[in-house]
Amino acid sequence: MSARTTLPWPLVALFTAGYLAPYLLPTTVGRLDSGLPLSATQAGAVGSALLLGSAAAGFLLASRVDRFGPRPLARLGLTLAVLGYGGAALTHWVPAVVAGAVLGGFGSGTATAVAATGIAARPDPHRVTTYGLLGVSALAGAVYLTVPHLGPGHGLPLAALALAALAVWPLTGRLAAPGPAARTPGATGPLPHLRSGLVLAAALMCWSLAQNSLWGVSGRIGLTQAHLSEVTVGMVFAVALGAGLLGVVAASAIGPRLGLALPIGAGTAVIAVCIAVSASARDLTTFAAGEIAWNALYPIVLSYVIGLAASLDGRGRWAVLVGSASSLGTAAGPLAGSVLSAQAGFPAMGAVLAAGLLVVGVPMTVVAMGAGRRSLAVVEIPVETPVYDRATAA
Repeated sequence: MSARTTLPWPLVALFTAGYLAPYLLPTTVGRLDSGLPLSATQAGAVGSALLLGSAAAGFLLASRVDRFGPRPLARLGLTLAVLGYGGAALTHWVPAVVAGAVLGGFGSGTATAVAATGIAARPDPHRVTTYGLLGVSALAGAVYLTVPHLGPGHGLPLAALALAALAVWPLTGRLAAPGPAARTPGATGPLPHLRSGLVLAAALMCWSLAQNSLWGVSGRIGLTQAHLSEVTVGMVFAVALGAGLLGVVAASAIGPRLGLALPIGAGTAVIAVCIAVSASARDLTTFAAGEIAWNALYPIVLSYVIGLAASLDGRGRWAVLVGSASSLGTAAGPLAGSVLSAQAGFPAMGAVLAAGLLVVGVPMTVVAMGAGRRSLAVVEIPVETPVYDRATAA
């Protein structure tokens, strides 16, 4: 079986473990302010600190994965995630919870950096990314269905993150060692396509900020503005992430047929509408419609953006740097969403975020148009490859 048709399951699993924290952000932040003596804004700040730890790991390791080797770095990251999230789940002392969340976030970011570097080196980064997003969506959906029935407290979502990292750790033994090119001195050098990479990184940071500003407070919108129970909100999120699974499958099946600019540009515009609808929801129907449509589209757009970043540098440096920039925006999301909603209300916050998405979608589309031909060659999925395997928002 060729490298193009063999799916690198260890990379997919590592991607899943690394990306799970942003997917669980609503329940993590929501349970922090209900299970600990924290205000909603303070809980959002803790969520932001967790994701800042993840972003810091990405920026630190962007060009160092090959140097240290994917296997030891992946094991280090997963170990930090287990210790950090697990420790935060077992204590009610707020400083220890914050420290554990940041440590766990750094571990998640380390795992993501290793996964992104490995995926970028594949001949089919878009396909592998869609499988990783599929894994995250399925696992996060299971958590949203399960956690409300296990009792109150801040520890359950954090424990889920720790257990996911622990489950993936045995698969790190199958991670490939760095290839000859990675060990060759001449393999290092300046980043290619510098302007496109910087524009994409800056735009995706703002894109993720807008997405996760709403995602971080979506639980509170359902509970306080739409007057739903935690069980109902959890079911909506689970169905939304299930729609994300369909979005991932659709992205994998469509592959390069629509190019890069159309999925990224038009998809971002429709997501902006969904965010405005969800933020203004005052009943189950509107809330569910906005969240489900949003989460169905999010992984489609994200998979093309990650594939675009991977195509800019075969060594994976732009994939890691763009992903880390996205993590910065994701990290600022919970706090930004909490502050915006507290000052202006949920509907006004949604309108601001939607307008921002429409603006940042323009440079992302321009980069996709400029790199389209090269990216299509990289992410091409052969028609004979079966598709058998989202949503994040961040």
